[in-house]
Amino acid sequence: MFEKWIDISSTEIAGILLTAVFAYGAVLAYTRVTGLRSFSKMSAPDFAMTIATGSILGATITQPSPTLFMGALSLLALFAIQWTIAFLRRRSSKFSQCIDNQPVLLMAGSTILHENLRRANLTENDLMGKLREANACNFNQVLAVVFETTGDISVLHSSSNTPVDPRLLQNVYDADRLISH
Repeated sequence: MFEKWIDISSTEIAGILLTAVFAYGAVLAYTRVTGLRSFSKMSAPDFAMTIATGSILGATITQPSPTLFMGALSLLALFAIQWTIAFLRRRSSKFSQCIDNQPVLLMAGSTILHENLRRANLTENDLMGKLREANACNFNQVLAVVFETTGDISVLHSSSNTPVDPRLLQNVYDADRLISH
């Protein structure tokens, strides 16, 4: 029984290696044509693209079905969809609003916005970890903390009282709290 888990024929090894080379080449070629945006993590569609590509690539390489050509066609479809979504997001603010999450202000200066933490489904411990990660030594250094559309948390901090340029907070939920400070 144990042999079934570790047994592989030379034909299967050759098939896996050949499929890996061609499938990987297809990903590189598609990325070259559609651009590096395909694997950025700036929006929810970008994240979905990365996960789906990895899943198709893994399935194509390790299993006889989908075949290499089915996998390559599936990847082509994903890259075409990703490119189309990126194109539509650039052309239409309404489409972009439907697709993209809105960034959320978590701290306005040294004030923690607990209702926005709840809105973002985060805890104060999550916030403190990101403040430490950003080398914020005390709350007085914090100008703003934003939960980005990608799930990242940006900490704007300074040792001086430099105000945050309002353009950096465009489209951030509750940013008016910071601007009115």
